[in-house]
Amino acid sequence: MLAGLGACVIDADAIARRLTEAHGAAMPAIAKHFGAEFVNDQGALDRERMRAQVFGQASAKAALEAIIHPLVAQEINTQAQSAMTQGFTTLVFDIPLLAESGRRWREQMDRILVVDCQVETQIQRVMVRSHLPRETVEKIIASQATRTQRLQVADWVIDNAQLSMGELRQQVSVLPIKSRSIHGDLPHEQV
Repeated sequence: MLAGLGACVIDADAIARRLTEAHGAAMPAIAKHFGAEFVNDQGALDRERMRAQVFGQASAKAALEAIIHPLVAQEINTQAQSAMTQGFTTLVFDIPLLAESGRRWREQMDRILVVDCQVETQIQRVMVRSHLPRETVEKIIASQATRTQRLQVADWVIDNAQLSMGELRQQVSVLPIKSRSIHGDLPHEQV
């Protein structure tokens, strides 16, 4: 929807997925650190095995982030520079783990938008989208910033608990982004 308003959307999750797909840039380091059993037959990250490892050991999560986050940050910077070269005046960084990332986003963004819903709604949506059991989804959510923490970093909040797609489009369309850039300087640092 934001792209439809003329913004260039840079999706951190999509970048991370590409890095961990078959023969992605992060895969050699993942295989070296975690072992070949974390790489599936196609050469991609075995997400289920890694999820169990990460939620079982905090050090595994830190090690995985140390591999992936610098690569994500580098690609975010590359895409942002490319977008600005192409003349985009509004960049939207879609960063699901912004509040807990450790990167100082506030210094780099003009505005932060949080799309919010109740935790139970979040659990149900993730279970349906990702075909994960409730217990797994609850563990994932427990490892992330709380809803309160996410809301505290927000300049704008869209409550997406019960909105239809039309109502969501309406809320997005009134965001004052068309002539404002929501990017900042992009130093080369980890996400």
